Amino acid sequence: MLVRGAVLTVVLLGLVVFSVLLAKVTLTPSPASEDLVTSNLRPGRSLRQYAEDYTFLAACKQAGGNLLLGVPFGLLLPFFVPRRLRMIRMTLLTAVVMAVVELIQGALVTGRAFDIDDVILNTAGALLGYFVLGRRITHRYYMYADVPASSERPTEPEPGPEPKRTPRPAARTKPARTKPAATKATRAKSAATKGTGTKGTGTKPAGKKGTGTKTAATKGTGTKNPRSLLDRVRTRIRSR
Repeated sequence: MLVRGAVLTVVLLGLVVFSVLLAKVTLTPSPASEDLVTSNLRPGRSLRQYAEDYTFLAACKQAGGNLLLGVPFGLLLPFFVPRRLRMIRMTLLTAVVMAVVELIQGALVTGRAFDIDDVILNTAGALLGYFVLGRRITHRYYMYADVPASSERPTEPEPGPEPKRTPRPAARTKPARTKPAATKATRAKSAATKGTGTKGTGTKPAGKKGTGTKTAATKGTGTKNPRSLLDRVRTRIRSR
């Protein structure tokens, strides 16, 4: 953070110094050339005049001076312009600033006039300074300025991949067996079956006892003496 603040402070001071020099160069009155200068709203008109009417050194001085006047814009403005579309924003900002300067020259300063070719040359100088040196300086500045900021932040451990969870088979629930509620009809049937069961069980032993007596009688008849039988036979024969 300290390095970044120091660099921005130096750049800001450079921008202020350049603004003072720009104002001194462009806004200084020139009464000697008051009758010579005219406003130019057609792009390329002044450049053609430099090539036709001026000497080579004078043309280089005019065109080269306007180019060099725009180079500081390409070196200093990228530090204050957002990274996204930096070149386009820097170019538009340079064109707007120089157009305002030219308007002030034509409206307030004696011996100077508005010239659209000066705005074009200043903007071209800003692009030249950006591509030659400004882009590299700002790239390194942001590269070194972002490294400490990222190193000061506590590094959080990266979450590892979550283990895959195998779905467990659903537990089979046995249906609860519900006993049928005993109704009055079923209770009456069970009571009737109990009554018939006790009667049947009472009669069966009686039958068994009767059969037992019969067997006893047969046993008694089997045990009679043979003499009694002979006596009966004789009595029957006599009666005849």
